Order: sequence, then C-alpha cells, then structure tokens
Amino acid sequence: MSYLLKRIAFYIFTAWAAITINFFVPRLIPGDPVQALISKERGQLNADAVHSLYVLFGLDKQQPLWQQYLDYWGQLLHGDLGLSFTFFPSPVSEVISSSLPWTLALVGITTVCSFLLGTGLGVLAGWRRGSWVDLVLPVTTFLSSVPYFWFGLIMIELLAGPDSIFPSSGGYDPGVTPGWDIDFIGSAVQHSLLPALTILISSMSGWILSMRNMMVTVSSEDYITVAHAKGLSDRRVMLGYAARNALLPNVSGFALSLGLIVGGTLLVEIVFSYPGVGFQLFQAVGAKDYPLMQGIFLIITLSVLAANFIADLAYLVLDPRTRKEG
Repeated sequence: MSYLLKRIAFYIFTAWAAITINFFVPRLIPGDPVQALISKERGQLNADAVHSLYVLFGLDKQQPLWQQYLDYWGQLLHGDLGLSFTFFPSPVSEVISSSLPWTLALVGITTVCSFLLGTGLGVLAGWRRGSWVDLVLPVTTFLSSVPYFWFGLIMIELLAGPDSIFPSSGGYDPGVTPGWDIDFIGSAVQHSLLPALTILISSMSGWILSMRNMMVTVSSEDYITVAHAKGLSDRRVMLGYAARNALLPNVSGFALSLGLIVGGTLLVEIVFSYPGVGFQLFQAVGAKDYPLMQGIFLIITLSVLAANFIADLAYLVLDPRTRKEG
C-alpha cells in the first residue's frame, strides 16, 4: 500500500511540475504571440483592443506573474485551455477534441495490436531460439531501424496510386460528410489502412526484438530449470514462468507507447496528412499558435503520466516483489 501511495504522490508532483513548465514556456519564448496574430491578420487596432487581446489570451502584462499563474490554474480546473490563434475564436479544447478521435483510432489500435503481436512472436522466438522462427530476426532488425516517416514514404510509393485501394493522404474522401454512416466510416477506414500498416510493421519489429532478448535471458534462470524438473508442461513453463517475468520491461515500454498515443506518430501523420493531434501540432508550430501548442503538450504530458501510473499498477499484479516492504 505504501508503494502505491508513494507512486501517487510522485505523479501528483510530476503533473504539477509539468503544468507549471507548460505555463512558463510560452512566456519565455522570444516574440509576442498577440502581435504576431495582429500582423498575420493585418489589423489596425487601438491600444484598448490590443490590451483586450492580451487579457483574452491570458497574457496581460499589467498583472503580476503569480496572478497569471493562479488564473491559469483556475482555467485548467474549469477545462479551459484558452483560445486558438489559428482557429480564432475557437477554444483550444474544441480544436483538440476534433482531432483527438482520429489519433486515438489510428495510433491507439495499431499500438495495442503491434504490442500483442510483437510480444507473442517475441515469446515464441525467444523460447524456440535456433529454430525457423529466428529467420524473421534479420527482417525485424531491418524494419525496426527504418524511421516511421521514411517507411511511410516507401509505402506510399509502392502501394498508393490512382488505381490503388490505399489513399495516400487525408482522413476521408473530400466529398464525404463526416458522420456515423456507412459512407464516412468506410472512407475513414480506407484512408487509415496505409498509415496503420506503416505504424504496425515498424513498431511490431521492436517489440519482437526486445521480447525475444528478454526470453533468452530469463530462460537461463534457475526457476525455469526447477519448473522443468517439477514436470510442468513446456507451454506452462513458457507462459507462466518465462514470459511473465520477461514481460516486465516491456510493460514500461508499452505504458510509454500508450501515453504517446495522444501525441500520435507525428511524422506519420504529417507524411499522410492525417487529421490527428500530431498533424494539428505541426500546423500549430508553423502558425506560431502558442495556446494550441500549449494545450497539446499538456494533454500529451498528462497522458504519459496516466499511462505510467497504469504500468505501475500492472507491476503490482505481475511482480509480487513490489507488493512487499523492504
């Protein structure tokens, strides 16, 4: 119980530190985002109108910094992430909520599938090392070394085209109206096939390699020899003893992957112009949309912390040593 309380305290402190850093970063960046917005719109505003914009975006220089900090916390507690410069006057939360389902559907499903498939194949390759399963290792080693975005460009070159079923960009066909109907869902699934295949193949290779190496290490432990000596079946020793202990390092990696789902595979979404959070962040950086960048960074940070907390809970179940004092 004390272990769990310590972890909760650690994550609360880390979340506070992340939110505080997220508050100060836009204020330390050179330049003036409000003046950049005015210049972009080529507007001629009087001093009162300019001051109103500073107040609207939470950058009122007439207020002390500590008061801005308290106001920022008050906005967060009410779910207010500010207003987007690019999509003004739309709130940042509304902009993020429109792109978040795309990233969760694409990166979330592919991350879970790649972990399950890669871990399963890694267990088999590590347990039956020296067999035909090892023949896939050179291929997985090569695929894991290829960057996501480069692999995506190769997939577009090989599989996308005028007569192909794989669209090369976008989230759905231009003439389709978003909604819960067959036409839109079918179009969205079709546009997600190529980026999903890119993420699945690239990330699955890494899970295979890491799990295979851990299985080889665990197989030489004494408790595996004792399990065989007790007459347990080979399948039970592989899954109940070797795989369960070899899985622990992968749990941490999977937790980080779950947290980064919100951020999306940024370069993959850029290559395929997929309307997810990663592509939204790319557009925000190009437009110097500080509130939108700030909101996306905050969502990504909190997602990583939540995923790591879930990993700690999984450790409590998988590793009995974490449930004991001293």
